[in-house]
Amino acid sequence: MSDIEKHEAPVRRCQVGNPAPLGLFAFASTTLVLSLFNAHARHVTVPNVIVGMALFFGGLAQFLAGMWEFAAGNTFGATAFTSYGAFWLSFGTIFIPNSGIADAYKADPGMEEDALGIYLLSWMVVTFLFFIGSLRKSVGLSALFFFLTTTFLVLAAGFLNKKVNIIKIGGYLGVVTALIAYYCGLAELLTPNDIFTLPTGKHDARRD
Repeated sequence: MSDIEKHEAPVRRCQVGNPAPLGLFAFASTTLVLSLFNAHARHVTVPNVIVGMALFFGGLAQFLAGMWEFAAGNTFGATAFTSYGAFWLSFGTIFIPNSGIADAYKADPGMEEDALGIYLLSWMVVTFLFFIGSLRKSVGLSALFFFLTTTFLVLAAGFLNKKVNIIKIGGYLGVVTALIAYYCGLAELLTPNDIFTLPTGKHDARRD
């Protein structure tokens, strides 16, 4: 062994923590608030309060969780968190005053509802693909993506048909989706060193 090899510094590997709890809590909290608005909780019908939360918690925090999942070697988690982080960033932008997006439909409000319906349908397709991928992960994730797919479908139907009651049902489904996401997030946060853990029905222990 050469002198260079003898004195070579040991390789330091970056330790990446589990970003899943951050991503799941960010998704759950933002989904819960918007879903309560969609369900007209406390008679709230204007959802603009969601803008800040959608941009920074549901959007930025979840997007960053996706990037860290890439570093941790979890392709599924990285793709999902990054996608929904981008969803919340794009959705929140619609309601930013002076963004021009909502104003473009002032002459024809019905067109805005149709546009939102198509927008939500596209996310239903993406979510259904994640649902298929989640089937080999855990029962918890499968339930999460199943309810999220259904939520997007019902909300899209509500906007396309201009039916407030259907949108309300989508809001109730969104609340269920958020609660499942909270459960999955807490299950990821807890470790065997904690006083208890939560089962998620994992099918595959591999990260990717």
